[in-house]
Amino acid sequence: MELTTIAKPYANAIFEIAQQNKSYADWKEVLTVGALVADDTTMRAFVASPSSSKSDKVETMVAVFKSALNRVLSKQESSFVNLLLENGRMEILPAILELFETMGNLNGDTKTFHIVSAYQLSEKEKAQIVSDLSNKYSTTVNIDVTVDENLVGGVVIKEGDKVIDLSIQARIGELGSHLSVTY
Repeated sequence: MELTTIAKPYANAIFEIAQQNKSYADWKEVLTVGALVADDTTMRAFVASPSSSKSDKVETMVAVFKSALNRVLSKQESSFVNLLLENGRMEILPAILELFETMGNLNGDTKTFHIVSAYQLSEKEKAQIVSDLSNKYSTTVNIDVTVDENLVGGVVIKEGDKVIDLSIQARIGELGSHLSVTY
């Protein structure tokens, strides 16, 4: 099953809580830290380790969140981390964060796009992307940029489940498909 499918009920519930409590920023911080924890190989190994008890895992995770956030987790945030650990779902935190941000974008005046580039973008290039996206979507735009050298060149622009793939890797794939169909 795809991670987004598993993450959606969690993201929906958290977004509803965030709207009720006016705690969107706090939840976004928790999910951002959670996504970083889920992407860390050492933390993934610790969570998967059968030699650590569930209570040790919960205690350690809460301590990691507390340290990263410079605050104590709320009762709901702590329960959320515990629930993910109990259900063995820590790996879906990046997908939960992405869905949560998408829901925030749909309910707000600002859209956040995730840009994957083959190289580090200059400030001028970032400004041009923001300008182009702002014009296309008639809204304020924020971007998060990551580098993936496997793209060879170009960028991939993601917002929720929408993807604009302007990478050389995609163009080569299209050309290969076209040639295999033609010949």
